[in-house]
Amino acid sequence: MATTPNTPEYSVSELSRALKRTIEAAFGQVRLRGEISGFKRHSSGHLYFTLKDTDACIDAVMWKGVASRLEFRPEDGLEVVAIGRLSTYPRSSRYQIVVERLEIAGVGALLAQIEERRRRLAAEGLFAPERKRRLPFVPVHIGVITSPTGAVIRDILHRLSDRFPRRVTLWPVPVQGEGAAPRIAAAIAGFNAMPAGHRPDLLIVARGGGSVEDLMAFNAEEVVRAAAGSEIPLISAVGHETDTTLIDHAADIRAPTPTAAAELAVPVRAELAETLAELLVRAGRGERRARAMRAERLQALSARVPRPAMLLGMPRQRLDDAGDRLGRALFTSAATHRARFQAVAERVHPRLLTQHLARERMQLAGLGARLPRADAMLGLPRQRLEDRSGRVVRAFTTAVFAHRARLSATSDRLHPRLLAHRIAQDRARLNSPAVTPNPALVLGKVREGQRTLAATMRLIDSLSPEAVLRRGFVLVSDPTGGLVKSAAVTLPGASLHLRFADGEIGVTVDGGPTKRMTPRPAPPQQQGKLF
Repeated sequence: MATTPNTPEYSVSELSRALKRTIEAAFGQVRLRGEISGFKRHSSGHLYFTLKDTDACIDAVMWKGVASRLEFRPEDGLEVVAIGRLSTYPRSSRYQIVVERLEIAGVGALLAQIEERRRRLAAEGLFAPERKRRLPFVPVHIGVITSPTGAVIRDILHRLSDRFPRRVTLWPVPVQGEGAAPRIAAAIAGFNAMPAGHRPDLLIVARGGGSVEDLMAFNAEEVVRAAAGSEIPLISAVGHETDTTLIDHAADIRAPTPTAAAELAVPVRAELAETLAELLVRAGRGERRARAMRAERLQALSARVPRPAMLLGMPRQRLDDAGDRLGRALFTSAATHRARFQAVAERVHPRLLTQHLARERMQLAGLGARLPRADAMLGLPRQRLEDRSGRVVRAFTTAVFAHRARLSATSDRLHPRLLAHRIAQDRARLNSPAVTPNPALVLGKVREGQRTLAATMRLIDSLSPEAVLRRGFVLVSDPTGGLVKSAAVTLPGASLHLRFADGEIGVTVDGGPTKRMTPRPAPPQQQGKLF
């Protein structure tokens, strides 16, 4: 015969409710001191976290109404004092504390350790801004250090394929737990040890969010030193936007999320193509505009530079005039010297002397035989006269040759080849960039000339007879074209030409000039009659 046990039988729900009543009755209100870990703010506004110390931990929950009255922001690693009541959560068979008030007790042990390590490494200069390197604009090869099984690598690869597909090499490492820190440091050193042709252009160290304990591998000193010593630019993408680890300070740039790290690593290829096309259009437009401006400037400068024909016209004309005058001067000089020579020769010609001697001989014939013979008296003077006439001829010949040599030397200096050489030198100097006029100065001179020309044209227009005729005046002239300035010079029946602003007509004078009459003043008006 079977025996029936006397132990009461409970359902799971009955036992869970009994335990809940027992715990809530025994611990109506408690005060707990511990460190926050695994903090999470739900979309409903409730707060969920764990309070722990060195040996145990307990789940905690804070409802939305109580959380809205907090004066500080809870975060992992913060040591707090929680006041509330113990309760259970029957669905998961665990007990928890429902926090009604939360106060800061101090910085947690982990955060204190991390802060002390941060100050020590910063003092060594591992976080100095001058150690940061600029990321490559479009890396060809990207190295990723993360877990191969998580969603992080999929997010990075998906974002890279959307923006700018690149070659990606994954170095799988554990991102938390025992031995994670040495593996991460070894991965960074391994990528840097690759040969130049296979080494990545950029490194991404990535991990998803987690508590302070989960992220401790990225706060390890060996990981921080490996990131600071990396020759390859490194992006740190550890945790979520609010999570901060020591590798973030040592990396060249920190990304708030792994997806943001992929966005920082590469640009958007479509945007680059569009920007490049726009730059090409702008470059072409700028080149055409610059070419047009240079053409206009060259045209303006060439208009100001005189033509070679203009430069050579005046020297060529002076050369022609000098050549003409040189020939005439030569003949004139020769004629002048010939006339002078003839004049001198006539004064010393032997015929004059013979005539004079004949007259003297006739005068002396009557003196008798006492006088000596004329031949004896004229022998010495005749010899002197012949000597002097020979010297005069030689002197004239020498002077003619001297003037001819001087004329030849002058004609050599005026040779067209010398002028052509001088023109070639001036043309080379004008074509030299060193004497190219300043465009701004040339434009200023052009504008000044335009203003002067406009003012002169206005003055000419104001003084022009056409302007006077347009005001109603008439220009009177006789058949010979002479101006008729007075009525007194006109005769009856004479033909005159009247020039108006829009044409000319011919008229005939009917009568003589009349005196200019002074108009008679109008009689004063009298007041009219009323009736």
